[in-house]
Amino acid sequence: MFLGQDIYVLGNWFIIHFTENYGMAFGWEFAGKFGKLGLSVFRILAICAIGWYLFKITKEKEKTGLIISISLIFAGAIGNIIDSAFYGLIFSESGNFFSQTAATIFPESVSYGTFLHGRVVDMLYFPIIQGYYPNWFPFLGGQEFVFFRPVFNISDSSISIGVFMLIIFQKRYFTKQEEEEEEMLDPVAEDL
Repeated sequence: MFLGQDIYVLGNWFIIHFTENYGMAFGWEFAGKFGKLGLSVFRILAICAIGWYLFKITKEKEKTGLIISISLIFAGAIGNIIDSAFYGLIFSESGNFFSQTAATIFPESVSYGTFLHGRVVDMLYFPIIQGYYPNWFPFLGGQEFVFFRPVFNISDSSISIGVFMLIIFQKRYFTKQEEEEEEMLDPVAEDL
């Protein structure tokens, strides 16, 4: 598959669109090679912290939904760091959108990046609603509107689903501590 080439899976609603993400979510980047290295080190530290927390809540037999949520975030983070750490070592430069040259795995010449300086491959694109803003719309009038514009990968999906589960079900996941605290306060109240 070539950089920028589209494969239409479900009409214009689901497209496989190969792109390389130079930074983090939505293509945001930090300053140059040191920024990429800092981002990679931060990702590794975050994975260690999430892994420790996942081990802790599994050992304490916390609620299954909480364990699944943290597991999804953990798995997605590992997927992205593996891509970032090794993609630049095992593939050649894939060119830009206009040249559409394919990357070569294990190139005879030098690969394009060093350890922790690789790009993350994104390929899932869901432009479900497409159209144009009305001309009267402030600042964006007449410009193209696409929902959902970001191109992402399975790891990003895993992280997003895990975070959404934590947000939506937070009361259900974290009520155990509140119940224990209430039980501890009740005997004190009875003694008074």
